Formats: sequence, structure tokens, C-alpha cells
Amino acid sequence: MWIGIIEDDRLLNQALEIALREAGYDTVSIHSKKEAFTLLDGREDLLLIDIGLPDGDGVRLYQELQKKWKQKQMVPAVFLTARDEERDMLAAFDVGAEDYVVKPFSMRVLLKRIEVVLRRNREESVLACRDLTLYPERKQVFLFGEEVCLTAKEYQLLECFMSNQGQVLTIDNLLEKIWGLDGEFVSENTVSVTIGRLRKKIEPDPCRPVYIRNVFGLGYRMGE
Repeated sequence: MWIGIIEDDRLLNQALEIALREAGYDTVSIHSKKEAFTLLDGREDLLLIDIGLPDGDGVRLYQELQKKWKQKQMVPAVFLTARDEERDMLAAFDVGAEDYVVKPFSMRVLLKRIEVVLRRNREESVLACRDLTLYPERKQVFLFGEEVCLTAKEYQLLECFMSNQGQVLTIDNLLEKIWGLDGEFVSENTVSVTIGRLRKKIEPDPCRPVYIRNVFGLGYRMGE
């Protein structure tokens, strides 16, 4: 499995490379944001990213890499930093970080955390459509690598559409799947309004949707 090490401290970078290779991983060592754009291609299994890079912020770098690669599934990332500050941790988790490690750290503990992240990502189911990625276990949605904040009903609708890509879902289907027994007391307008709000959050142009499309006289469909 390939792990990208993005760390400007050359001694630490070298130590990480040695430890990871001894643990059976293949690695690519990177010391700057510029090198990351040149040497990484999005096929890595995990990224170790130092937040304080000499030519840019590691959190922003992760966002920019995800946008560049436009992948269905995000490359998991563990962030490294010498700053034990809550705002840094929150910023990392806001962009989809799997874990956050404060320097100095135990190499053995880091290796165990990496093992856990890789195992979790192998086991976790992922739903994807174009640049939209949904993680059912985490109840998180990402568009171009950035998390999208949805209400409970918006999330349930999106998960329903992404789980049934290519299929036409009628209003009755959606009322039954999302509102259940309460669907008997929910109007069709409630469904269309909720879909309209969801489109505003995920569609490049809500007036010309590319994710959730109307099927005239039948209902809605996601995907081709």
C-alpha cells in the first residue's frame, strides 16, 4: 500500500519513511506543497500531511488535491502538527481528516493509527456520483473534497438517490423510504421543496441539475 509523506522536516520525513517501509508500506516523500502537486496522483492509499508546510497550509493543500483529482473516493489523510490547538484540529476534521497527531509522537502509536485508518477505509462502504461522495457510516457528504452540511431529511434523500442510481424514484417511493408512516400525512410539495433545498447545496446550477434530475411525469433519477 502506498503512503504519501508530506513533511518539510527532512529528518522527520526520513524517519517516517524508514518506519513505514519497515512496516511493509511503500512511500513517496514530499517536502512542500509544490512537490505534492507534482509527485502525488491520487492513487495513494493514505496521506500523512504536516499542517505547517513552508509554502502553504496542509489543510488547504488537502482540499486542493481533492479538487484536482476529482475522485469518487477521497484519499484518507492523517494530519501532523506541532501545534496542539483546537482550531487546527477542527479545521483538519472539517475537510475530512481521518486522524490528527500532535508532535512529538510515538512512531509505534502512529503506525497503529495508520493501520486503523486503512482498515476502516477498506471496510467502509462509500457511495459516489461524479464529484459527490457519501460515507453512510459517518453520515458525511463531500463535494469536490469539501464537506456539505445537510439537514437530516436532505441527507436521507441524498443517500436514497445515491443508493439507487439509475433508477427512477417516484414521489410515493420517496415518501415511503424517507418519511415512512408519516408519509401519509406529508404532501408531495414537501418532497419537491426538500429536493429543491438539497439541489441548492450540491448542484453547480440548481436550475439545470446534473445530479438529481426530473423524469417527466414519473419522478426523479440520479445518474444516467
